[in-house]
Amino acid sequence: MIYTDTRDKNVKVDFKTAVMNGMNVATGGLYIPVEFPKLSSSFLNKKPEPSFRDVAFNMARPYVEGEIPDADLEALIVDAYPFTSQVVPIDAITYVLELFHGPTCAFKDFGARFMARVMSYFNRNENDNLHILVATSGDTGSAVGSAFHNVPGIDVTILYPDGKISPLQEKQLSTFTGNVRALKVKGTFDDCQKLVKTAFVDNDLRAKFRLSSANSINISRLLPQSFYYMYSSLVVKNRIPLDSKIENPAIIAIVPSGNFGNLTSGLIAKEMGAPIEGFVAATNSNHTVPDWIATGEYTSRPSVPTLSNAMDVGAPSNYERIISMYSLEQVRQMFASYWTDDEGTLKAMKDCNSNTGYIIDPHGAIAWKAWNDIRSGAMEKLVNGTLNADYSKPGLTPNIPSWADAVTSKRAVGIVLETAAPAKFGSTVVKAIGREASMPSRLEKVLNLPDNAIPMEKDYDSFKQWLVSNL
Repeated sequence: MIYTDTRDKNVKVDFKTAVMNGMNVATGGLYIPVEFPKLSSSFLNKKPEPSFRDVAFNMARPYVEGEIPDADLEALIVDAYPFTSQVVPIDAITYVLELFHGPTCAFKDFGARFMARVMSYFNRNENDNLHILVATSGDTGSAVGSAFHNVPGIDVTILYPDGKISPLQEKQLSTFTGNVRALKVKGTFDDCQKLVKTAFVDNDLRAKFRLSSANSINISRLLPQSFYYMYSSLVVKNRIPLDSKIENPAIIAIVPSGNFGNLTSGLIAKEMGAPIEGFVAATNSNHTVPDWIATGEYTSRPSVPTLSNAMDVGAPSNYERIISMYSLEQVRQMFASYWTDDEGTLKAMKDCNSNTGYIIDPHGAIAWKAWNDIRSGAMEKLVNGTLNADYSKPGLTPNIPSWADAVTSKRAVGIVLETAAPAKFGSTVVKAIGREASMPSRLEKVLNLPDNAIPMEKDYDSFKQWLVSNL
């Protein structure tokens, strides 16, 4: 497979180069495959559906062809995924895709563990360490740190915004030792991301160190997240006739979105044949992409803190990949877009629990609220012109996707992505529903570990000086 660049389509590199570089230093662009091969109809129509690992192997294979032999790829996938995603029906037309059954209880485990093993595979014959720089707005850092912890030949530096993530999330980041360390930056996630991106295009720094990224700007973290879209949509396709008796259903993926890597992975799955009709881009008060879909003007902005902190991104990196894959009109055909504020998030958590008995985290709650509003009349009102869809206010933005008629004719089924265990946001859960979510034992263990995070200013010179002194 050949990979090109979102900013220069003349760039042609192999998978190893794309993975190990993270992004194109010369242009600042992000790597993306030149094509998305479709899986065979015989594979897509298997009954029962293929296992998650079978899906992962068959989806990954064309992207690593000629660079990772089948036997090594299969072993890599088995090692990466001792867990799976779980599809949980919460009403007749709504399925929650639980992505928190990995070691750090967040969806980032799916991408980070695959990426770590791919990087280790490609790095096995190198003499110098590979240095991973990663910015996180919540769960990315702990997933990457866990995936790379004690991996020979690789060092990891995690940057997170001081005071802007949940206490448990911070514990998961600040307690690493050995080859993984965390910097708590006096700024926002966008400041952290800017430091990482600046480091990648600093020729002086790259002359001293081999650098790579573990954010969703790295293609080896983005591709494996497409596995669970394919798997869940095949599961749901086979379940719908039993659960709701809907003929010719339209499967809609509702994605809580911040940096838009997760949703971009869904687009890859759709391109490869996943039976997904469309997507809902569901954001918090950082609604840069919904505004772009509504107006056609993309304007990045400083992020604002919210209860769904992993989505607090004002300048989403993967916007570049989306516009390199599709025109704005194509995006409007595929996407509904929706945003809500903290008040709406808390109400969604409460309503989801009251209506279904399911405890959902603040990020998944935004997706659930988007879907619940869409299927409960908001899309019908948008179609018939009676919805006051003001993109500057919470709710649906005023574009009508191609699948709107499936909603109005009651043929749509939703897959709501639940991206993190609700226990990671204990105080918010209590505030919303009046009781705590159960705490997974693997989270309890980190609470008593000592904090090792290093304070860091948000200016690049301080960050670079630290890197030079400590890597």
